[in-house]
Amino acid sequence: MSAVILLFVGLGMMALGYFVYSKFIAEKIFKLDPDFRTPAHEFEDGVDFVPTNKFVLWGHHFTSVAGAAPIVGPAIAVIWGWAPAFAWVVLGTMFFAGIHDAGAIWASVRNKAKSVGSLTGDVVGKRARSIFMIVIFLVLLMVNAVFAVVIARLMMTFPSAVVPVWGAIFVALIIGQLIYRRILTLPVVSILGVVALYALIFIGPSVPIQMPAEVAPGVSGNAAWIVLLFLYAAIASVLPVWMLLQPRDYINGLQLFIGLLILYGAIVVLNPVMIAPMFNVDVPAGTPSLIPLLFVTIACGAISGFHGLVASGTTSKQLNRETDIRFVGFFGAIGEGGLALAAILAATAGFASLADWQAMYSAFGQGGVTAFVEGGAYIIHNGLGLPQVTAATLLTVMAALFAGTTMDTGLRLQRYIFQEWGEIYNQPWMKKPLPATLLAVGSCLLLAFGAGGADGSGGMIIWPLFGTTNQLLAGLTLLVITVMLVHLRRPMWYTLAPLCFLLVMTVTALIFQLRTFYEQQNWFLLGLDIVVLVAAILVAMECAAALKRHRAQVAAED
Repeated sequence: MSAVILLFVGLGMMALGYFVYSKFIAEKIFKLDPDFRTPAHEFEDGVDFVPTNKFVLWGHHFTSVAGAAPIVGPAIAVIWGWAPAFAWVVLGTMFFAGIHDAGAIWASVRNKAKSVGSLTGDVVGKRARSIFMIVIFLVLLMVNAVFAVVIARLMMTFPSAVVPVWGAIFVALIIGQLIYRRILTLPVVSILGVVALYALIFIGPSVPIQMPAEVAPGVSGNAAWIVLLFLYAAIASVLPVWMLLQPRDYINGLQLFIGLLILYGAIVVLNPVMIAPMFNVDVPAGTPSLIPLLFVTIACGAISGFHGLVASGTTSKQLNRETDIRFVGFFGAIGEGGLALAAILAATAGFASLADWQAMYSAFGQGGVTAFVEGGAYIIHNGLGLPQVTAATLLTVMAALFAGTTMDTGLRLQRYIFQEWGEIYNQPWMKKPLPATLLAVGSCLLLAFGAGGADGSGGMIIWPLFGTTNQLLAGLTLLVITVMLVHLRRPMWYTLAPLCFLLVMTVTALIFQLRTFYEQQNWFLLGLDIVVLVAAILVAMECAAALKRHRAQVAAED
């Protein structure tokens, strides 16, 4: 099978989903109103609530949700063959991710930009809110702690990426001033930002910065990077969104599209074949069942609960017009689907032989970012003639920058969670940004170094449960949207069907993992799995009760 055929089929189907399906959902189901006064205008404060150009906001939303996960998940899942991963990414993007992401923005905007966790208490009930807040906290803890490890390891492995990764922060600070103070027009700023970013990528291999393996007694280079990353993320989380978060995400969004165009162009020129099998019937020993694990291994890139946190946590506070939701939410999902598609093609067509591919995928969990970078660099080098080290740096920087923007937003969201807890439990000191930020960073560092020791990789310990916890979160978000649609007397099946599918797959996956953790005698993950499983069952019960209650209410009013 030619990779070019899959590329055009995948992109064509996603385009059809955006131009046809999303238009129907926006106009007939959500009924987006251009005259509705959004929270960005109602509560404008210049820090969190800032009316934003839809293209800039799309950049923030897209790059915040498109971290390393849409690369890691698909590039691991191809161990079952490229066909299942391809089908779930394309169909999941079209019918699951778009309506989930746009729906979360819509639900939040219609409720004074409340986070989806807080909103659950108003729409579904206090018990559901309590469950939701626990799941949200776990997901953010995993994302922040693990992405710090991912970025640190990338910089340790590819020192040529250090200059562009950190240099992008300074580029973003300058761009933020140029945009916010209207010194230059957006197109001019965009061109200058992209040129500066790619200049750093080409400079990177000439000035590699290698962190020593041990920077101090008992402190590894990896741990030092993790501490620096959290220090940066803490500062970024309290700065006004226009100063760093928006411009960094926007320029990274442009960078990703250019990077994808380079990779897609190399695929078209080289026309590589899919080295990996369509369906892998000879998976390595210990590989779990395709169903249901495929649907939790590939979360971001198909549908992800983390997107709902971003949509209702930061994006809804910056929406200029309600009709921008379709472009920001649906097209943001399409962009992430495009990244996941690129990861699948790089991880299956970017190898010289089947033996090379099998060596990379010798066990479940192998591949990931490494397969994406090495496979993509192979395609770009042979297709466009770019030096392999430059191509590898480009893709490494792409992965690291997206993980970094997700960390920026993730820590800000975790700060919001602590502030919301301060509201719920009447703790005035916790409502303030600085104490909430310190609590957010402290909890991440406690997991990173308390569970992972001096290496700081503690987040990886609970990462095996990220997929299931994340998809449970997506189900909760769809529940909130569905109940709102019922209350407004609008068709609910477009969100209820994905909700039911996700809950079935999540519960089944949790049961499968229980057996795995028991056989491994991993009692910590076994206990945590039981907690998440109980939460999933309670969510299903709350779902049924809330829908029944609201349908009865609507029937009584009619």
